[in-house]
Amino acid sequence: MVTNRRKITFLNKLEQIEPIITESNVCHVAMVDFDNKPYVLPFNFGYKTGVIYLHSAPEGKKINILKNNPYVSINFTTAHNLFSINEDVACSYGMQYKSVLVNGKVEFIENDDEKIEAFNIFMQNYVKNRDFKYSTPSIKEVTVFKVKIESFTGKLYGY
Repeated sequence: MVTNRRKITFLNKLEQIEPIITESNVCHVAMVDFDNKPYVLPFNFGYKTGVIYLHSAPEGKKINILKNNPYVSINFTTAHNLFSINEDVACSYGMQYKSVLVNGKVEFIENDDEKIEAFNIFMQNYVKNRDFKYSTPSIKEVTVFKVKIESFTGKLYGY
């Protein structure tokens, strides 16, 4: 267990948050549903130069929500480690982490060539240095969308 880790660093440059995004395996996308209530879902994702790429089944609640209100917040967290300052005092425990919250607007990708480019970005996020082939049905039957980062906050806690 790590001790004495209370340092907080706020990140305000894109190049500072990019490593946190690319180190994350999953992101959580927050949107607002038809009843004006929050709706959050985990996603696999791709990232390239200020743009987050996401994919989904072509129909369903999230697609309906995003077509109605395309504004989202996306959360990335990584490097979680429990620490304590005093192992006998419950309130002295904490969690080291690196986190980023980005805001932007969903743009649906309809063009097949752009979808393939997005699929390649997804795959590079998880399986580096490989080329992939895609069947026509896999391209046609998946909804692909992107979110250009309009604003963000980032924080390192305990690092």
